[in-house]
Amino acid sequence: MNNMPEVKVGIVAVSRDCFPESLSVNRRKALVDAYTKKYDAKDIYECPVCIVESEIHMVQALEDIKKAGCNALCVYLGNFGPEISETLLAKHFEGPKMFIAAAEETQDNLCQGRGDAYCGMLNASYNLQLRNVKAYIPEYPVGDAEDCADMIHDFLPIARAIEGLSNLKIISFGPRPTNFLACNAPIKQLYNLGVEIEENSELDLFEAFNNHAGDERIPEIVKEMEEELGAGNKKPEILPKLAQYELTLKDWVRDHKGYRKYVTLTGKCWPAFQTQFGFVPCYVNSRLTAQGIPVSCEVDIYGTLSEFIGQVVSDDIVTLLDINNSVPKDMYKESIEGKFDYTLQDTFMGFHCGNTASSKLAFCEMKYQMIMARSLPIEVTNGTLEGDIKPGDITFYRLQSTADNKLRAYIAHGEVLPVATRSFGAIGVFAIPEMGRFYRHVLIEGGFPHHGAVAFGHHGKALFEVFKYIGVPVEEIGYNQPAGVRYPTENPWK
Repeated sequence: MNNMPEVKVGIVAVSRDCFPESLSVNRRKALVDAYTKKYDAKDIYECPVCIVESEIHMVQALEDIKKAGCNALCVYLGNFGPEISETLLAKHFEGPKMFIAAAEETQDNLCQGRGDAYCGMLNASYNLQLRNVKAYIPEYPVGDAEDCADMIHDFLPIARAIEGLSNLKIISFGPRPTNFLACNAPIKQLYNLGVEIEENSELDLFEAFNNHAGDERIPEIVKEMEEELGAGNKKPEILPKLAQYELTLKDWVRDHKGYRKYVTLTGKCWPAFQTQFGFVPCYVNSRLTAQGIPVSCEVDIYGTLSEFIGQVVSDDIVTLLDINNSVPKDMYKESIEGKFDYTLQDTFMGFHCGNTASSKLAFCEMKYQMIMARSLPIEVTNGTLEGDIKPGDITFYRLQSTADNKLRAYIAHGEVLPVATRSFGAIGVFAIPEMGRFYRHVLIEGGFPHHGAVAFGHHGKALFEVFKYIGVPVEEIGYNQPAGVRYPTENPWK
């Protein structure tokens, strides 16, 4: 299934009627030319029917971009712009929108060629606030054609996330395991975000799984798994059951997504899952995530929501990991100190049983879940995909509704170090600048659970704008503040 939103941005130029309309016409054309020379032309649509100067023009432009299939909007102030009509356009457009403004081109034309869009952006932003209309405004929203083309391109991942959330359904199976209340999930904020949720019992899933016994598609999925695992296929006897489970989930998504375009999953994987199903679902979770359907374990509803946001922002596979354990001092001294510019407290290990896609692992093997096997027969704990996570840049982040139903988030850039973990599970040695302080004054102080989403690459800029757009208060978006910048709760005499 196609589980990744695509956006087409309708560019609508506006003009205040006491300014030359030609300024907006020519600047819009230059903007479109600049974008198509540098980026994919299918990302945008130039509204040709009018330059919006009045409410009637606003209606005409709105109808045109809808007809053209645009699901995102760029209001382009080619000059000062009509604050009423342009913000009404944003109000009545259902989808993510942005406002940008044209800079003046040359000192040789500052009389008839001066557009004053710098001033007009202030009026537009004020009017958006009066109308309670959300819109993305770049950090510096005024530029020439090339600058504005870059701004629109930066808007694409943000728009994908907003569009995706408004058409997302989260499907969950089972309540959270005992002692995992940290992954609490007040659903009111899901509805506020436009996200639907379908909560099911583990028995519903177990019945569906049993109904897939002998499914004729199982051998084909087993073959896919064998090819993916290669020499890491250490538990071939469990693959038919895992294939049966994968088909169960895919069919459930097909039959239950309803009117929604996109789906994520979250399920319970212990303590009774292994003994009843006869395996653990980690590898299947990794495969579905790799196929564009994020799956979180332990019924972490906001975990799978975070994964989906990271997937559409990064246009890549993501994962969900425990912020798990410290790096031993001897490992730090042997493999990190003097080789990388990190202190011991900047490092930690991110781990989960085996839900990270094989393409994001440096090597992988199908194994059993060691923690569960301490109290259960090994044969019912087979199904984890284990290996060290590939080195490279990452973004650690999460969106969460707190117990008192408030949205809160965090974002931190870092990297996975090329250091052997010498441990089990899907795991990596992570480094985030000032992680120790971030851990204490954002993660602990903010009441975040132990699960964090991981996007591969640095995507904090877009994630920050997404979180702002969907209503997370800026003061509730934590990040790893640099040395010398004190957190509000940080002891100044530490």
